[in-house]
Amino acid sequence: MIRNSIETSYNERIARTRELLREADYVLIGAGAGLSTAAGILYSGEPFEMAFADFIRRYGFTDLYSSSFYPFGTEEEKWAYWSRHVDYARLVPDALPLYRQLMTLVQDKPYFVVTTNVDGQFRKAGCDAERLFEVQGDYALIQGATGCDGHTYDASELFRRMVAEQRDCRIPTELVPRLRQFNPDAPKDEAMDIHVRKDMYFVEDEPWQQMQARYEAFLEEALGSSASGNPNKVVLLELGVGFNTPTIIRYPFERLAAQRTNTALVRINKDYPDAQLSSLDDFVSFDEDTAQILSDLLTSACRWD
Repeated sequence: MIRNSIETSYNERIARTRELLREADYVLIGAGAGLSTAAGILYSGEPFEMAFADFIRRYGFTDLYSSSFYPFGTEEEKWAYWSRHVDYARLVPDALPLYRQLMTLVQDKPYFVVTTNVDGQFRKAGCDAERLFEVQGDYALIQGATGCDGHTYDASELFRRMVAEQRDCRIPTELVPRLRQFNPDAPKDEAMDIHVRKDMYFVEDEPWQQMQARYEAFLEEALGSSASGNPNKVVLLELGVGFNTPTIIRYPFERLAAQRTNTALVRINKDYPDAQLSSLDDFVSFDEDTAQILSDLLTSACRWD
């Protein structure tokens, strides 16, 4: 067992992680914003400044995260910003190499992905949709501002039009979405909002509930026992999960690893590699470059048979 593993040599940690993955009966991936940052979707710095120069001049934005909370005065301004945001972080980027590496790493194992990311990278990288739970939503979707009809709607093409036709940080009024454009039977024709969990109105529609049910079913199966009666060997592979929403992935992963035998936690996190629980017996952590870690794991671990 490796404990306090950030103090152990990098090569030892890589070797131990390879061993854990090779022997695993199931792999549960937990991914947060740090993974997409490492992959190249940057919420600040030069790429952001180039893509949002006009918004920065007008509103004084400093990064894509804090700008998401700006109280725009009009719907035309709000959707000019959000369409640009979604285009930048969700629609334009292809599957990034880091996500492709990660999916290659687990392709021959029974796996599941739970993520707080809303940029669709797992889908683009080939993650089986039946093995994915996007807890916090999806940038490509919109919903009623108060979720009155309980549905979400794909707005990808509408966002592309908004980006193409916006001028002076505003979209044409005719492009402002209203609920009855998407659902004529909606109880009221309310304004629309991005489908990201940020308030009490986040819609957990049928597709969301199905993702949650599949996640729970995977956990029940993985945390059971093998045909021999021994507990399944489970690897919790956590990448880029910080403390914005630690109760979704970070804390549950630690508790699970602490409470269950044959369960190891591998944490890859540049800023927060340590564990909060001291009772973890099988814990491997990395604060090195994520791309290098995955590359080194893949060197001899693409196939586990």
